Amino acid sequence: MKKESIVVVAARRTPLGAFLGVLSPVTAIDLSATATKAAITDCGLDASDVDEILLGCVLPAGLGQAPARQAALAAGIPTGIPCTTVNKVCGSGMKTTTLGHDLIVAGSATIVITGGMESMSNAPYLMPKARSGYRMGHQEVLDHMFFDGLQNPYDGNMMGHFADLTADKYGFTREEQDEFAIESVTRAREAASSGAFVSEIAPVTVKTRKDEITVCEDEGPGKANIDKIQTLRPAFRKDGTVTAASSSSISDGAASLILMSAGEAERRKMEPLATIAGHSSFAQDPAWFTTSPVYAIKALHERLDWNTDSVDLYEVNEAFACVTMAAMREVGIEHDKINVNGGACALGHPIGASGARIIVTLINALRRRGGGRGIASLCIGGGEALAIGIETN
Repeated sequence: MKKESIVVVAARRTPLGAFLGVLSPVTAIDLSATATKAAITDCGLDASDVDEILLGCVLPAGLGQAPARQAALAAGIPTGIPCTTVNKVCGSGMKTTTLGHDLIVAGSATIVITGGMESMSNAPYLMPKARSGYRMGHQEVLDHMFFDGLQNPYDGNMMGHFADLTADKYGFTREEQDEFAIESVTRAREAASSGAFVSEIAPVTVKTRKDEITVCEDEGPGKANIDKIQTLRPAFRKDGTVTAASSSSISDGAASLILMSAGEAERRKMEPLATIAGHSSFAQDPAWFTTSPVYAIKALHERLDWNTDSVDLYEVNEAFACVTMAAMREVGIEHDKINVNGGACALGHPIGASGARIIVTLINALRRRGGGRGIASLCIGGGEALAIGIETN
C-alpha cells in the first residue's frame, strides 16, 4: 500500500537578529509565536484543527516550563492542542518536521505544526553549585549558550575546534574559507535587496523604551564588513584557519511549518508549497559532526533515487564554512546549487530554529525558480546530521 504524500502548506520564519542585536528584547517564545501566527494566516487554517505542535529549542533555561507549549499558546493555539519541545541541538527544528511527517504517515495526527526557536542573546548564565551553597571564595559560573549549545561535552572543546580539524583534513585554506564567507554575505545581501526573502519572513514587532519598531530583514548581512574578513584572527586555534567570519553567527530567530497529507490539503482547498519526499539521519564519532551531513545527504540520495543532477538546490547549514565546503566536495555539489541566498555565516544560526529555517528558505528558493527538488541538511553536535528532501511545483 502506497503511503499518501505529506505536504507543507505554510512555511514562515522571523528575520534573524544579531547577537545582542535588534531582536534581543524579544523572547524565543514570542519569536516562535510570530512565525506560527504568520504560517496559520498564510494558509487560512483554523488553529483548533491542529492535532500536534512540535517545536525545537536548545537553550530553554530561563524560559519557563515547556517552551513549545508557551509558544503555541502565545500564537493563539487552543489549550486542547498537545505540544512538545524537542532538543536535538542544531537539528532540533528539522527533527520536529521529520517527526511531524512521520506522525501523519502513521495516522497519529492529521495536521502538525513544526519548527524551532532560539534567542541566544537571552541565554542566561548558570551557577551549578549554588543550590548546595557557595560558602567562600571564587566559584564557577557557566554560560548556558556555550555549555549547552556550543561546547563538546565529551572533551570540553568548542565546536570551532573541530571545524579547524575539518579544514585540516580537507586542506581547506584560510583564503578558501574567507572566499566562501564573503560569497555567503554577498548572496544574502543580494537576496534581501531583490526581495527574495519577503515571502518567507514574518516581521517581528519589538518594543523599545520609547516606541515599537517592526523588524523585517535579517540583521547579520548588513552588519558584516567584507573588507575586514581577510584580516580577522583565527577564532579557535592560534594556527587555525577558521575565523568568526567563516563560522555561523550567534543569533536569534524562529521558524514554523504546517504539515498535512496531500489529500487533507486538497479537501481544504489549500495549495501545498512543497511535498516532503523523504528524510534521513546519520551519526558517527562526535568529533566529526562536521562531515555528518555528507552521509545524511548520500543516504537520502540513495533512499529517494536522487543524485546531484536531479536535485535542483541544496541548503547545507553553514555552522562553519568548512561544513558546507566538505559536503560540496564529498557529495559533488556545485556552488551555484547550494545556499543560493546565503547561509548561516551571513544570516546567523539560532541553533534551535535553524533546522526549520533552512527548510523554509529552501522551499522559498525553489518556488522562486519555478519549482523543483531540494535537499536541506545540517550537522548536529554529538556527531549527527539530518537531511530532508522536498519537491515543489
